[in-house]
Amino acid sequence: MASILVLSGSPSTASRTAALADHLAVRLRGQGHQVRTVRVRELPADALLSADTTHPKVAEVVAAVGDADGIVVASPVYKAAYSGLLKALLDLLPQFALTGKVVLPLVTGGSPAHVLAVDYALRPVLSSLGAHHVVQGWFVLDKHITSANDGVTLEPDAERPLYEVVDGFSTVLHDRRPLVTTP
Repeated sequence: MASILVLSGSPSTASRTAALADHLAVRLRGQGHQVRTVRVRELPADALLSADTTHPKVAEVVAAVGDADGIVVASPVYKAAYSGLLKALLDLLPQFALTGKVVLPLVTGGSPAHVLAVDYALRPVLSSLGAHHVVQGWFVLDKHITSANDGVTLEPDAERPLYEVVDGFSTVLHDRRPLVTTP
């Protein structure tokens, strides 16, 4: 069973991105993974902005990144890139924090014009952090996500390809062989 950390980088309290991340965490649990979700907005702002990696809450997330086999990085698009909140957290991670990890970038936005944020803004940062395998990322239009008390509903045309990408991520984790073996 692989362990997955879902990082939700939306600063909004009523976030479709966070709701979608939670929805996908449930799907991944149903596929036999251990999944933990971290909403970056719930970390102490002063610790994030002052790069205080010794703050217990920040240190806990950094350790969770290190312990995870797979990472889902979810963010809304702002100004053609991922959120500044997510950037603040990624900047606190050690240089090669994603070494050996399988990573799924997931971006939401209000216009198809932002679809390139996955590959031109988020993917390079994840790769520079040493990700072993950044799988096919995905962009979901905000209007295709409906969040309510009973969960998330996706437009059928958005749901099928998103689930294919998420299920592919899950398969890579299930099929993954350890990178280093010890005698």
